[in-house]
Amino acid sequence: MWEVLVKKEDVIASSALFRGIDEKQLPALAEIAESRSFRKGEVIFFEADPCIGFYLVVEGKVKIYKLSPAGKEHILHIFTNGEPFGEVPVFHGQPFPANAMALSDIELLFFPRASFVRLVEKNPSLALNMLGLLSLRLRAFVRQIENLSLKELPSRLAQYLLYLSEEQNNRQFVELEISKGQLASLLGTIPETLSRVFAKLNDRQLIRVSGKTIHILDREGLELSE
Repeated sequence: MWEVLVKKEDVIASSALFRGIDEKQLPALAEIAESRSFRKGEVIFFEADPCIGFYLVVEGKVKIYKLSPAGKEHILHIFTNGEPFGEVPVFHGQPFPANAMALSDIELLFFPRASFVRLVEKNPSLALNMLGLLSLRLRAFVRQIENLSLKELPSRLAQYLLYLSEEQNNRQFVELEISKGQLASLLGTIPETLSRVFAKLNDRQLIRVSGKTIHILDREGLELSE
């Protein structure tokens, strides 16, 4: 059992959502957190399901996505270790606004809505952390809408690679943590078009593609492509 190796409190303390809270609050959070496991490809929740709580990724990857009436998938976000998801509807009690699926075998912590809200009412620092997280989510959503509506695909891809570079703390190499098909969905295109844009950036000697490893050859040029 993964809990033997990783204490709930350690996982909670390492998450940005709970960063800076009083350590005395960790046992109460750990007490309400439930361990849940999902296999790759398993749906965690569907759009319009009642929001009975939110999740924190312990290990693995989760995609949040919408389906068009025709069944076309559009990935909104991908979450990985230490990141919470499904928290947006927690306070207003509305259904989940999108679907969530495991991209790998995953371990999660689940925080029941009613229990978590009671803790927040007693701990203002938790409320501030939630507000901070929701603010970041809103900014990311606005940026995504801006990218999809105002920027061409080469600019969107360049921005994503630079974002990964910062996230992975490596200015020369980035590792694509999702398939190119999933990346295409995230960037609002199809795999064939994405492959052509990768080839174009490669031909311009801005990047060199080797499987899932992207070597950033000309960072300044890539930044100008944003």
